[in-house]
Amino acid sequence: MSDSAPPVPPALRQASLPLSGPRSRVSGGAPGSETALSGIVERVSFHDEESGFCVLRVQLARRSELAVVVGRAAAVAPGETLEAEGHWQRDPEHGLQFRARELRTIPPSTREGIQRYLGSGMLRGIGPELARRLVEHFGERVFEVIEAEPGRLREVRGVGELRSERIVAGWALQRRVREIMLFLHSHGVGTARALRIHKTFGDRAIERIRSDPYCLAEEIRGIGFVTADALAARLGIARDSLSRRRAGLRHVLGEAQGDGNCGLPEGLLVLRASALLEQDAASLAPALAAELDAHRVVRDAVAGESCVFLAGLFAAERDIAGRLFALAQSRPPWPEIAAEKALPWVEQRLGIELAPSQRAALATLLGVKLAVLTGGPGVGKTTLVRSLLEILEAKGVAAALAAPTGRAAKRLAQASGRPAATLHRLLEADPARGGFRRNERAPLACGLLVVDESSMLDVPLFAALLRALPAQAALLLVGDVDQLPSVGPGQVLRDAIDSGALPVVRLTEVFRQAARSAIVRAAHALRAGRMPELDAAPGSDFFFIEAEEPEAIAERIRALVARRIPERFGLDPIRDVQVLCPMRRGRVGARTLNQELQAALNPPDASGPRVERFGQSFARGDKLMQTQNDYDKDVFNGDVGVVEQLLAEERLLRVRFDPDLGSEGRSVEYGFEELDALELAYATTVHKAQGSEYPAVVIPLSTQHHPMLRRNLVYTAITRGRKLVVVVGQRKALAIALRERGDRRRWSKLGDWLAAGSRAAAG
Repeated sequence: MSDSAPPVPPALRQASLPLSGPRSRVSGGAPGSETALSGIVERVSFHDEESGFCVLRVQLARRSELAVVVGRAAAVAPGETLEAEGHWQRDPEHGLQFRARELRTIPPSTREGIQRYLGSGMLRGIGPELARRLVEHFGERVFEVIEAEPGRLREVRGVGELRSERIVAGWALQRRVREIMLFLHSHGVGTARALRIHKTFGDRAIERIRSDPYCLAEEIRGIGFVTADALAARLGIARDSLSRRRAGLRHVLGEAQGDGNCGLPEGLLVLRASALLEQDAASLAPALAAELDAHRVVRDAVAGESCVFLAGLFAAERDIAGRLFALAQSRPPWPEIAAEKALPWVEQRLGIELAPSQRAALATLLGVKLAVLTGGPGVGKTTLVRSLLEILEAKGVAAALAAPTGRAAKRLAQASGRPAATLHRLLEADPARGGFRRNERAPLACGLLVVDESSMLDVPLFAALLRALPAQAALLLVGDVDQLPSVGPGQVLRDAIDSGALPVVRLTEVFRQAARSAIVRAAHALRAGRMPELDAAPGSDFFFIEAEEPEAIAERIRALVARRIPERFGLDPIRDVQVLCPMRRGRVGARTLNQELQAALNPPDASGPRVERFGQSFARGDKLMQTQNDYDKDVFNGDVGVVEQLLAEERLLRVRFDPDLGSEGRSVEYGFEELDALELAYATTVHKAQGSEYPAVVIPLSTQHHPMLRRNLVYTAITRGRKLVVVVGQRKALAIALRERGDRRRWSKLGDWLAAGSRAAAG
């Protein structure tokens, strides 16, 4: 621990001022001299869970006044006994304070201390009033009762079975987590992720971290390599150790996976790892050899260049290629269908008239077991899918429909008139064992699987989907290949199309009704590399509002979302309007715009109690997005909901996520310590919005977004709007996006394998 503590943040200056009265009465020795202090923590004025920095009000032993103690503690709660070593210091701005070099806390033993401790909110389910009743009933034995006789808790008024279970679980969790926090804190690591570490590693967390500190960077969200590396150094792992070099190589490959790659060219991998580790490139050869021998990575060539892949992704891509090629070479599970009879029948049944291009496409789909259907907005993909389903169901073929996100699945269900599920729900995600319940041993029950928004498919998810596809079933992938590729590793849809090994149906004709939409016209202009019409005609659904400076862009967006769009179009500003940003950072990035839109749409004086965690503030009515897959809660990355309840005493937030078709949505509980899995969603990035569609979309475009300005990004953003799209920003930024096609290479092997299989079959 450092001998000095950082200055008190400005927001806490009032809280840390000494109480009124002669300040000289609070004294423990001459200013600057080392001394000891002990007392009872009356109030935690501030505690940063990440750094441990805290400002405490402490009732000193044998004194009536409170002292301000500033230091660092992994965990601290009112009512605990505090023992500190340090020195008194009279700060010119904050008054007399005890600057602690070392802090130790001891659980309280008096009734008053126990009541304050339990009522501080550290245990979910216990507030100040219940803490009072527990102490009145059990006295100083309350901790013993919680630990050894939890059934007796129900003797206290207001404690039922559910609350009793929460108290016991919270007590056990706090004890184990505090051990982890103290361990991490003693080694200079922030403690905000202690709960997630415990959830991942369980009661063996400390043992696991001691044996391999780099597991934190690989398996715990929010902990990077630099933090894990610093911990490793404190645990005695040498900078030139083989384990450190191996971890560095894996970290670089993991970072590349986050950018959509399944691997990296060997030279680039070594170059990046060398810079990260500050080690000579030649010294990494033994580490790479060890990783290869342990089968954690695989070396193979892509287009003649030696690459290194994470073993799991390499195996998944190889499995995908084999299964796709087998599907493409097989006959469909239905008897041969005469298109010349089936097409007029389905036109009459659905009351439609198929265009010649659609008729040819449908005839193709009826004759193959695997196909890819692609095209932009307004080209009739939905009509084609519905016609195919109608014909095949008449032949007794059971179809399953799915999409990567809840919004996309709901839209597919509405368009097809049939049930549709998210891929995670279709595959039955298994939180207990990880992975999915549906696989080769428990395949899906269908003769045809239709997957919409297939541009979002990444390698791990698609591999799991193919493993669960029955051997006899057909597969139709539907998607727009010109949209952004998947957030996860790989480029499944593009590789499937570009390989030339699979049947592909590409629709290009924009039909008359769709062409009336300025949104559709703007999208197709962007696909072709042309500037869309920016001067809106009367009744248009696509607008461009020019603004040069970031502050002006932000101000116009606030006015549009909070007032102008709701007033003119009758749309709900929270439920119906979505701001889509190229980036998270910057003045007109999602992070800043979220704070400003929250202040405009759900201000503190209108939303009641708030909770602040992990740099964000949440209240009832806030629009939130889940940022990671959580199989236990059955919510997934990109799911959007609204806070319906904040229960301060229970330390719980209840979020109602977007309803599935025919239901009112699902209410999901989050403990305050889990709120790093959520973020405000008044504004989000275009990448996060993939697969979703909104009544109205507002898109900021600024040269500040230059690193992300790509044609496919703006195209994806525009095609997310169903009724209204408003672009706010600079024409120059739009022109930059048009020039940048967005075809950044993703290092994967799938395309090579598919093409090689096709050549082998042809030869």
